[in-house]
Amino acid sequence: MAENATEVLVGGVVLAAAIGFTVYAAQVTGLARGQTGTYELNASFRSAEGVAVGTDVRLAGVKVGTVTRLELNPETFFADATFTMDRRITLPDDSTVLISQEGLLGGNFVEVQPGGSPFDVEPGGLILDTQGAVSLIALLMKIFAGEDSPAEPSPSAP
Repeated sequence: MAENATEVLVGGVVLAAAIGFTVYAAQVTGLARGQTGTYELNASFRSAEGVAVGTDVRLAGVKVGTVTRLELNPETFFADATFTMDRRITLPDDSTVLISQEGLLGGNFVEVQPGGSPFDVEPGGLILDTQGAVSLIALLMKIFAGEDSPAEPSPSAP
């Protein structure tokens, strides 16, 4: 009788852990919200290095969506991205979407910076103001090669 009670108790603990893991996985992947709580937006980047389907879309550091499609546009040679946004968040049509890095060795994510326009981007709309990924290696090569940055004028000869 005591063996039966122990087996039932252990089985219940394993079942509760499995249910907890399933709920956690659904929340992390966004399945708990489903597609009804989101809408899609589009953006085109010169470089989408480090971004893939499933990459986080963040606003003020908070995840508000996910990249759902990323493909090369053969006409413009830009990376066209489609991403979801939480339906509770409406973006002004002059908002900026850029690819940011979590840290020196961290991964990339898509960052949304809201604009100030009184008009909102419609679901399925295109965000025009974008900034692609900045290659850390290219920046380091410019620094060590001694190239002038465009922001700094070169000294003129007297």
